[in-house]
Amino acid sequence: MSEEEKLSYSEAIKKAYASVSRFPLIPVRGIPLMSLIAQNWDTIWAFRPEPSDLLIATYPKAGRASCPVWRIAQPLLHSLGKSLDLLKEMDPPRIIKTHLPFQLVPPGFWEKKCKAIYVARNAKDNLVSYYHFDCMNMTQPDPGPWEGYIPKFMRGELAWGSCYDHVKGYWMEREKKNILYLFYEDMKENPQREVERIMRYLDLSVSDEIISRIVELTSFKNMKENPMANYSWIPAAVFDQSISPFMRKGEVGDWRNHFTPEQSKMFDEDYEKQMKEVNIPFRTLI
Repeated sequence: MSEEEKLSYSEAIKKAYASVSRFPLIPVRGIPLMSLIAQNWDTIWAFRPEPSDLLIATYPKAGRASCPVWRIAQPLLHSLGKSLDLLKEMDPPRIIKTHLPFQLVPPGFWEKKCKAIYVARNAKDNLVSYYHFDCMNMTQPDPGPWEGYIPKFMRGELAWGSCYDHVKGYWMEREKKNILYLFYEDMKENPQREVERIMRYLDLSVSDEIISRIVELTSFKNMKENPMANYSWIPAAVFDQSISPFMRKGEVGDWRNHFTPEQSKMFDEDYEKQMKEVNIPFRTLI
């Protein structure tokens, strides 16, 4: 997006949210979604992708690990999905990002056998990141105090629904739908290895030099300084980064700075119940 486009988009956002601060959530097929999305649901569900389109899915604040996909795919995939109207005007192949849980992804993606990449993050760090995001995101319901936010997360009472159901939904369908399932912690531990995995999945062949450059450009430090990644161009009426930056820490294990021992124990016990039917290899530390 050019500086002129960012300015224009920023002004449009200011106008759109001039009279409303925090929108309510509206359930769509049992999943709480932001009202603007819920009101547009029929159009979203009917969207028909092209077979060459790439879907990138994450639960909110599962980490910016999906960004290497853009750097890898840049030679072939030249359009980032913005609004649905803009998307329809773009020529395929397109990169389309979503936070929708698996069951709400428009069926056209699977009917057309589109490739899809899912990025997951351990639940404790995901919760912490989502809490800080909800504090600064003026378009989502007020998160309230930290101690009250934990049970909301556990019950799936946040935008996009349950984190547990989200990660399980894509995990259980990954082989049938040819979904590349990635972990944020793996990206942090060995970014080059994960970039190479993405490259193979997309059937792209690039030099070691380009892979190294991708790893460098998508490091948390560089992305935090990149306006396209840190959303510093979004007006404070929407993202108030004086409360918390959009890209805050990007660490694995930051949950230890937020959970009390009692909260951690309560969360772990609930996690075991919620995730007992799957064995997804999450790591809370690396």
